[in-house]
Amino acid sequence: IPSSKTYVGRPQKVCLCPFLPQQPLEVSTCLYVVQHPAEESRVLRTVPLLSACLPQGKCNVIVGRRFNEEKHPELAAVCRDDRTLILYPGPKSQSLEELAQRLEISAVKHNVIIIDGTWSQAKNMFLKNSMFHLPKQVQLNRNLSSQYVIRTQPSNICLSTLECAAVALSVLEQNDEIQEILLRPLKALCSFQLQHGAQVHHSKEHLLRNGMYDKPMPKNKRKIKRMEKLMTDHSVCPR
Repeated sequence: IPSSKTYVGRPQKVCLCPFLPQQPLEVSTCLYVVQHPAEESRVLRTVPLLSACLPQGKCNVIVGRRFNEEKHPELAAVCRDDRTLILYPGPKSQSLEELAQRLEISAVKHNVIIIDGTWSQAKNMFLKNSMFHLPKQVQLNRNLSSQYVIRTQPSNICLSTLECAAVALSVLEQNDEIQEILLRPLKALCSFQLQHGAQVHHSKEHLLRNGMYDKPMPKNKRKIKRMEKLMTDHSVCPR
């Protein structure tokens, strides 16, 4: 690429362009990333990397906290579509991998909604937007540890938005190579940041289990219960 052009304004020596696919990945699945406004101001975001790897129209980013039919008719139509899945863990979620095995998944062009924000922001957005309760709710059951080591996750199995999308697309498109290609720029981003002074961020679960959590323990009973869940529940990310 020309020296004057780098990915998202990064200096040439840490440009991520060499780690992006030469051509956008051809996928039939359409992603809708519902992004909390606070994510826009974060420097080390994963959604721009995701968008850079996919064709135009396959990664649609919609910013906001509250969504309704009047202001977001396209998103509302997507939520009502039988082919739409929303990726959000919980007791009502089905395993995406198991769903893909049971159904002729490759014969259907799916839409996947992913909520982008901190875990507390994502929970709030899911609970307070009724249209997000219309699609089939799914979660990922692959035993993966996040590669996004420059940002703290609640538990060891919680993934970044890009990682969630990478796994979901590889399952729905029945192509494990997609996951590898999408994670390549994320790994490069983390590697560059660590080389230039960033520290590895262990998950809160890891810190608690190893006696390394150096912040005051919460006094709120709900927050205490959430912290205890990090120590005992390894099946899903805490909500």
